[in-house]
Amino acid sequence: MRIDAYTHFIPEKFFAKVVESNHPGIGKRMRELPAIHDLNVRKKVVDQFKDYAQILSHGMPPLEALAKGQEVEEYAKLLNDGFAEICKKDPDRFPGWVAQSALGAPDLGIKEAKRAIANGALGVQIYTHVNGRPLDDPEFEPFFAAMNEIDKPIWLHPARTAAMTDYATETKSKYEIWWTFGWSYETAAAMARLVFSGIMDKYPKLKIITHHFGGIVPMVEGRIGPGWDQLGARTSDEDLSLVLKRLKKRPLDYFKHSFYADTATFTGEPAMHAGFAFFDMDKIVFASDCPFDPEKGTMYTRETLRIIEGLDIPKADKDKVWHGNLERITGTKLVK
Repeated sequence: MRIDAYTHFIPEKFFAKVVESNHPGIGKRMRELPAIHDLNVRKKVVDQFKDYAQILSHGMPPLEALAKGQEVEEYAKLLNDGFAEICKKDPDRFPGWVAQSALGAPDLGIKEAKRAIANGALGVQIYTHVNGRPLDDPEFEPFFAAMNEIDKPIWLHPARTAAMTDYATETKSKYEIWWTFGWSYETAAAMARLVFSGIMDKYPKLKIITHHFGGIVPMVEGRIGPGWDQLGARTSDEDLSLVLKRLKKRPLDYFKHSFYADTATFTGEPAMHAGFAFFDMDKIVFASDCPFDPEKGTMYTRETLRIIEGLDIPKADKDKVWHGNLERITGTKLVK
């Protein structure tokens, strides 16, 4: 059985509420993609593949971009209850769901995360920044402390938009560079901030699943390795070598062995091979990023399945990727 660990869907009640808000993040792409909000269409997508099921999660925009304070938590509850209802009614197609976090809530969404997990969520999704604030901002530390204690995984999704420019002289990112390259960079940057801030050392039970195979991380192993072994060599206004002395491991070791990563590479075979070469086999989970593809739901899934099936690795390792690793880190039996 192949359990797709990172697919996106918008439950009916939440979709109606957000469409009503006219937020640009739920614009034409969402409205014109039935598989993201029409459950009957989504079921037909799932049914096209044998021995296949999906874990559901929210996509974009982050709730903090839609609301503030207590309302963020209310949005999260609406989403999470919608996912719970879908999975309860159709566990064969949708054997699990990921709770949407509410880091913008007064208590950082910790109460809602605990409630959702008690209601069956496999873990909690957060984004690579919170309205422009980095994840290693001290204000967010209680959330990581709570997830370390709960011992459930965190799904990490990039959140960059066109408002984050590529050049300082411009007012927006052009040509969707913010997505094509920006999301991969931002994922790596968020991982780095969690490493160098000491969060990964302080909370060693954190299980963070990085979307899109860790972004650019597998492609820049040399810079993360020998490059960051010289941290501070390129900086003259502060002594960054002190950061290396505080870390319990070599920077590269955190990226290779402390994070998890999914296989969503948008049909990119070289990226898939790089990801499998970089991350530990015990840290890789199968995911396709359904339904955001040119065929509106099937292409990314079909091609991801094909590429992984074609990898020359032992069946036992493939089974880890298909479902074993996700079952282990969530503590949930997903394959009957």
